[in-house]
Amino acid sequence: MGFFKNKNELETLGFSVINDIYSNEEVEQITSLIEHSCSESDNFLKSEDLYAIRQFVKEIPEIKNLIFNQKLKKVISDIGDDNFFIIKSIYFDKPETSNWFVSYHQDLTISVDRKEAVEDFRGWTTKNNQFAVQPSLDILENIFTVRIHLDETNKENGALKVIDKSHLKKIYRPENINFETEKETFCDVQKGGIMLMKPLLLHGSNRTKNKKRRRVIHIEFSSKVLPNNLNWSEYSPINN
Repeated sequence: MGFFKNKNELETLGFSVINDIYSNEEVEQITSLIEHSCSESDNFLKSEDLYAIRQFVKEIPEIKNLIFNQKLKKVISDIGDDNFFIIKSIYFDKPETSNWFVSYHQDLTISVDRKEAVEDFRGWTTKNNQFAVQPSLDILENIFTVRIHLDETNKENGALKVIDKSHLKKIYRPENINFETEKETFCDVQKGGIMLMKPLLLHGSNRTKNKKRRRVIHIEFSSKVLPNNLNWSEYSPINN
């Protein structure tokens, strides 16, 4: 089974949903490892509304063997090629009582190992000794995101809503969205399914209405070497 139809959807629409990537048993193995991992690191964020782990793969390296099963490896091979690697990873757990929304936006920054003067790199920020910057457009266009859903997520449950094909408009300010001409899609994903997304796709999420838990692993991939000897702060190959 190939995923070239999904590659076409990703390129033309900016997103694609693929269910049945993980069995229930595989999901339970993943969630069990996460739940039994604890750390005093600043990358573990805990509050009543959100539990999150930044630099997820670095913080829990054992998770890679569970996440990258044969199906996901096949997806990545068909979507990109063998040159793609991990550049960013985050785990989100929005509990049943969490009821916040995310307004429409594009993912315009990358995480790097230091601050360096680079042409067309702008808007540098530093938080917890981590550096983020908006890179040149060719780097953003090369990235794709895999969102692994550990719970069923739908319109009633804070599923991502997207503006179809908005990634083709380069930098697209959300205040310029014309809902009379644009198509908005809610991306329902089953437990054990994934959503593929381009970072320039306008996306957001509504408040939950059914009080159901939403756990998602967000992983970004690229095949680009950064200029001026900059390094991806979370660089990690897929196969080891």
